[in-house]
Amino acid sequence: MRKRLIAAVVVGSALVSATAQAREIEPDAAKETTISGRGFGHGRGMSQYGAQGAAIAGKSAQQILDFYYPGTTRGKATGSIRVRISADTTDGIRVAAVNNLKVRDLVRKKVYVLPKASTRNQWSIDPHGEHGTKVSSYNTKTRKWTLWKTFGSMTQFEGAAVTSLILPSGAVRRYRGGLRAIDVGGKHLDTVNVVSLEHYLRGVVPREALSTWKPAALQAQSVAARTYSVFHRSRSAKRAYDLCDTIACQVYGGYDSEKAATNAAITATAGQVRLYKGKPIIAEFSSSNGGATAAGKVPYQVMKVDAWDAYPGNGNPNVTWTVTRSAADVQAAFDVGAIRSLRVLRRTGVGPSGGRAVRVVAVGSKGTRELSADKLRGRLHLRSAWLAFPAAPLDMTTLSAAVAGR
Repeated sequence: MRKRLIAAVVVGSALVSATAQAREIEPDAAKETTISGRGFGHGRGMSQYGAQGAAIAGKSAQQILDFYYPGTTRGKATGSIRVRISADTTDGIRVAAVNNLKVRDLVRKKVYVLPKASTRNQWSIDPHGEHGTKVSSYNTKTRKWTLWKTFGSMTQFEGAAVTSLILPSGAVRRYRGGLRAIDVGGKHLDTVNVVSLEHYLRGVVPREALSTWKPAALQAQSVAARTYSVFHRSRSAKRAYDLCDTIACQVYGGYDSEKAATNAAITATAGQVRLYKGKPIIAEFSSSNGGATAAGKVPYQVMKVDAWDAYPGNGNPNVTWTVTRSAADVQAAFDVGAIRSLRVLRRTGVGPSGGRAVRVVAVGSKGTRELSADKLRGRLHLRSAWLAFPAAPLDMTTLSAAVAGR
């Protein structure tokens, strides 16, 4: 039986080799490479469209969280969060003048009430000296900036229910909490929004999920985002901020992003987080996992089939996708000259079509190179590492596994 199995694999391999030769990608004949795939994002933790699918199927927020973060328990968290505002690229902070606006000395902990906004329409915090700041106001009558007070420390604006931050472009973004000017390595000042955890989520959840989704999906997103925030807060005590406001962390739009439906979901789950062995988990999530969650480096990030990701009616546009990349881009990704063939060497084995790609190989005019699918995803700007090359040779590993399983 063992000899017959080996023979079957050899015969199968010969057939694939012949097919491969006939289906190699020839750069002169094909200026573009077609790549198909599944999902959008890393696939670890919760699928956001999957959460919506589960909610449509009648699952509660807790059931959704139990599925995507297995082995975790419920917990509570409060406090504030410090968020770096990436759009403010100036070496200081400018805000619109409003009554009750205050400035806080972050070293002496003293708070100063700023003069009323009768003739002043802007206030600024700018660098002063080696580690100090200065606060100035703009007078609408004289059209000049006037120094109000200097500090030997970092400072922040606070006091108003909502503060309007004026960006370099002149656009205005409104934020709850305080706006802090923080010295970054003695080189420049970064703008950091210091805001309560619950108010922070009001600017995150509607940017990470659709406010039209089912309440259970929005509640699950609220708990995941809160947990993710607390996890990173616990590891950033020595830094000037806990999180950024982009997709590198969690997308945060401040007060102007708030929606009634997501505010309600945040209120319904107030303070709720997910714990593993008593500590907040790294509650990762991505738009779509393509039909199976991806394994991570922690026990609650497991690889398993996810039927909710493509559940009818959840509106997921990334269950499957197809893109093209130029011959030049593919050649640059592998650096082996003109590409002659591409193939997936290994897959995870969980989910449709054999699961996510793990290793990919390219044969070129200057040699052969293997890359991890994650690295190729980054180099070619693909939606996920769950990829395939429809016009490329068949996957030998997949074929051998199929023959062995007969």
